[in-house]
Amino acid sequence: MRNTRQLTDDDCIARAQRGDATAFAELVRRFQDRVFRFLLRLTRTREDAQDLTQETFMHAYEALPRWRPDAQFSTWLLRIARNLAYDMLRRSQRVDFVTLEPEQEARLVDTAPTPEAALQGVEQLRLLEAALARLPTDQREVLLLREIEQLSYDEIALVLDVPLGTIKSRIARARLALAETMPR
Repeated sequence: MRNTRQLTDDDCIARAQRGDATAFAELVRRFQDRVFRFLLRLTRTREDAQDLTQETFMHAYEALPRWRPDAQFSTWLLRIARNLAYDMLRRSQRVDFVTLEPEQEARLVDTAPTPEAALQGVEQLRLLEAALARLPTDQREVLLLREIEQLSYDEIALVLDVPLGTIKSRIARARLALAETMPR
């Protein structure tokens, strides 16, 4: 039997669907950072993002027998994460997000290479995060999925369960709104 780290995602999924806990643990290892980053930027609190990441994988584990290979696993996970985040935000009636204190923002800096890594200096990153926080949630989430998570337009449409044309127009509006809120 091969080490699960040597298996493809599809092999791990198939094994996990047959009840192999080690294969599911490997899937969690592979995808948890991506889900957490998405949720952290969406909810803007580390505690909520941690709780929602754990809840995402619990839901995924329960729904795994119904997952079909025609859906991309990472998109499926992000959709679960998004739905859980929106449920939590609705329950707490938190629709708008507040700007974090500089000390909190410093802890949010992702050391993994991301589109933000192209920005020069911490000040530009702080300004970008603040500008993103001022965007409406629907605009912020499409930018996060496209620019941070680097999903294709088709994948974003699957995650958000909206038509492709809607995704294209949301991204265009979000980019314009972000450009308008960024200081020159």
